[in-house]
Amino acid sequence: MLRRRKQGNDEDGGSKDRQQQQEDGNSGSNGENSKQQQQGGKDSIKIGKDEKGKSSMVPGIPVRAREKPKWRCLDTCCWLIGYMCVMWWLFLVLYNAVPSLPQYVTEAITGPLPELPGTRLAREGLRVKHPVVFVPGIVTGGLELWAGRPCAEGLFRKRLWGGTFGEVYKRPLCWLEHMRLDNETGLDPAGIRVRAVSGLVAADYFAPGYFVWAVLIDNLARLGYEEKSMHMASYDWRLSFQNTESRDKSLSRLKSTIELLVSTNNNEKVVVIPHSMGALYFLHFMKWVEAPISAGGAGAGEGWVAKHIKSVMNIGGPFLGVPKAFAGLFSAEAKDIAVARAVAPGVLDSELFGLQTLQHIMSVTRTWDATMSMLPRGGEAIWGDLDSSPEEGYDCSGKKPKVEEVTECQEKNITDGKELGPHGKPMAHYGRMVSFGKDSVQKASSALDRKIDFKNIDKQTPVRENVSCGDVWTEYHEMSWESVQAVADGKVYTSSGMLDVLRFVAPQMMKRADANWAYEIADDLSDPKYQHYKYWSNPLESTLPNAPDMEIFCMYGVGILTERSYVYKLSSDNDTCYIPFRIDASAEKDSEGCLKGGVHFVDGDETVPVLSAGFMCAKPWQGKTRFNPSNISSFTREFQHAPPANLLEGRGTQSGSHVDIMGNFALIEDVLRVAAGASGRDLGGDRVVSNLPKWSERIKLKL
Repeated sequence: MLRRRKQGNDEDGGSKDRQQQQEDGNSGSNGENSKQQQQGGKDSIKIGKDEKGKSSMVPGIPVRAREKPKWRCLDTCCWLIGYMCVMWWLFLVLYNAVPSLPQYVTEAITGPLPELPGTRLAREGLRVKHPVVFVPGIVTGGLELWAGRPCAEGLFRKRLWGGTFGEVYKRPLCWLEHMRLDNETGLDPAGIRVRAVSGLVAADYFAPGYFVWAVLIDNLARLGYEEKSMHMASYDWRLSFQNTESRDKSLSRLKSTIELLVSTNNNEKVVVIPHSMGALYFLHFMKWVEAPISAGGAGAGEGWVAKHIKSVMNIGGPFLGVPKAFAGLFSAEAKDIAVARAVAPGVLDSELFGLQTLQHIMSVTRTWDATMSMLPRGGEAIWGDLDSSPEEGYDCSGKKPKVEEVTECQEKNITDGKELGPHGKPMAHYGRMVSFGKDSVQKASSALDRKIDFKNIDKQTPVRENVSCGDVWTEYHEMSWESVQAVADGKVYTSSGMLDVLRFVAPQMMKRADANWAYEIADDLSDPKYQHYKYWSNPLESTLPNAPDMEIFCMYGVGILTERSYVYKLSSDNDTCYIPFRIDASAEKDSEGCLKGGVHFVDGDETVPVLSAGFMCAKPWQGKTRFNPSNISSFTREFQHAPPANLLEGRGTQSGSHVDIMGNFALIEDVLRVAAGASGRDLGGDRVVSNLPKWSERIKLKL
């Protein structure tokens, strides 16, 4: 890496020599050219060569005025992104045209289509009872422009996020400028106001043909629900939860809406259905609404939740965070980006066409405080340490392991410095959530040569002094090459170590994160410090409300490989505009776990691991505990993923995928029955098909 700076100096020197030679050559031009130069003086500019191969000059034209600006795709049409978006749009149009065929035609091809749960349950006599509130998660809610810069002329109240995403390829740099938040405050930049779309249309479809809440809304409507008994609690998902209140009064409006729904629906309590990050947002809301005004709350007092909320049916809630949130903030990638880099090296990182795609993504998403709410929580007690983790021994083949293969190993089998599992392969060591090099994953902890003094490294000359990145800037440009190398020399990082790395490489981002979020496990929940709003969305540092008649559900998909830990490497020396770390897509197989393309996988819904989505309902919220002091009934409902049987089934009626599960008929039936008055016990109580009980028992947590 140090070689890069020297190379840049050599290139600068060489360019000066070439410039001098060119000037010497120009001094020997023919008489006509010399006369032109005298007429034009300093304002002349070369525009080509004559038939003799000598430079020609045009008099009287300033050099800077005649220079052509460098063509950049992002500044003009950005045809590549536009092409991808148009093709995606055309595919969705064609795809959604297929089900419009007469029903007898589709049934002749696929057999009888499954009956919608809403239609069947309405025939059984279920009707509207409890009003319903939807709480969308990150990125699924629409955002529209209310005030902007001159480049956004004509976009007033047009969607910048959601819908067709037309502005992404029409004016991409302008779009990025308006989607970015202030890097210090986490709020609007001066002169820009982007706000959440309101109403059910805010998140019914993410894009044309790609449903989020639409199928569930449709089925509820078949029981008689309409907008007077349904509400979409949209909010600006980029902001920290508390800032949605300080800027937009989103929490206050949600409180008022719930009170109105109860009073206008026969005083029936509300069923709240959060999805994804919405589960964390509603945890924050339940603490906020009862907290005193002096602590930043609404001051409604204890008992408000018990009076207004019947059930909280969380769908795919990342209660303990998701590892892929770290990968997105650390290197602007996840498994799919790593694969794309392996297939087409350099395309996503180079300055070809001025794309610098990942750098732009990182510069924007690092200003979105809500992304930091999903970093892993609970530290090594939840996610594992250098030697063990709850999911160790997970077999991604789907085969049921023999009893002797899943028992805990009392003695470690170490060969060539590598710790071997029951199948004779190196252990997955999921607790090492970031490893630099495949060997760092597999070695026994005693064999690791770790240097973890990156915090004390003299940053010396920042990267920005030696590279030019045009319009793109990230906090990596404030680091030195020595600092980058020091992070890699740390070899492996556990859950808490990951947070320390982010605090080192992105201090401004993590300063905001530490002001708004907490990531540990509370020792004493009666400590007054836990009244601060930064703890309210962490279920391990807060308590459920005093609402003994309320029910809480953890509902999520299983049976899909989900990112759990990563193998990283340093970026190659020829990178300039500069994300120094990347997932090592060459790290494959030869592991007790599921190692593919530099990513270790476990069971989950493709986004949230089972442990994060289900552990709280399976253990800390089960019965009366310090996290659930009023003994609220909690239920774990898992939905085994099954892909669509054919193309005409769309995204499937049995999907367990993180977003597609919103169209899962079994999950929709659960929601409809609870909204119509059923309890969790009426649904059959817990339904668990994964290894969650075994993994939960391995976590030693004071209850």
